[in-house]
Amino acid sequence: MKNQTQKAEEFRELHRRKKLLILPNAWDVPSARIFEEEGFPAVATSSAGIMVSLGYPDGEVIDRKSFVAATQRIASALSVPLSADIVSGFGATPRDVMTTVKSVLKAGAVGINIEDFDHASGKLVPLKRQVEKLRALGALRDSQRVPFVINARTDALRHAKGSERARLEEAIRRGIVYRDTQADCIYPMGLTDAASIETFVHALHCPVNVMVRPGLPSVSELERLGVKRLSLGPSASYAALGLLRRASRELLERGTYATLLDGAINFDELNRLAVPKR
Repeated sequence: MKNQTQKAEEFRELHRRKKLLILPNAWDVPSARIFEEEGFPAVATSSAGIMVSLGYPDGEVIDRKSFVAATQRIASALSVPLSADIVSGFGATPRDVMTTVKSVLKAGAVGINIEDFDHASGKLVPLKRQVEKLRALGALRDSQRVPFVINARTDALRHAKGSERARLEEAIRRGIVYRDTQADCIYPMGLTDAASIETFVHALHCPVNVMVRPGLPSVSELERLGVKRLSLGPSASYAALGLLRRASRELLERGTYATLLDGAINFDELNRLAVPKR
């Protein structure tokens, strides 16, 4: 069993390969175990997936203790590296964010995803404040034995002012600043078209993360464009719950079970997913 430092170094190295890192986002122990067993070299959490599974909306309505506990249960069940989506850090100050990150590191994570969108105000976090958070996290990483990966997400493409071009330029501006403030990977939320992806990658000259969304190019095309990391975000949760909805409708409207049974795992497989891999 690899220790946390080894997992962190392995996760960092996955961002440096020529091959794209495909990072699936889990919302509980069974989903994380399935991703690991299917061969993904690392797993991330989905903030929306975890929170909704516990009865909270996405954002920071959930208390930090419950959030970290859910992350710890997932981390303890895996032998591959785990990156934790910490939303915007569960606090407005660098100290708040450092408290959160220390907690998820203690829980077993070796990477964090932090966004610059304030769910309470519905606006982007001021650039200066976000830089202060990232600078604090960089200092924390340098002082730790665990060289955790900082994935800095910007929501400028969705929430900055101006035209589509202006929002892309703001995403690039923020991405460059985040890159120069200790971030290891930059995540422009909402970037899907090939031309904009290419523009962003060439402007950043560092690992770039995109997320599965309608219209996103294929994995081979993303590799050609220079993208280093592809995350699923909440799309796996969407797919799983969509299947459950389709199965429910089939059963109630037609009285048949094909959607529920075709391709399903069995009881022994389900039970085995609860046992931590060693």
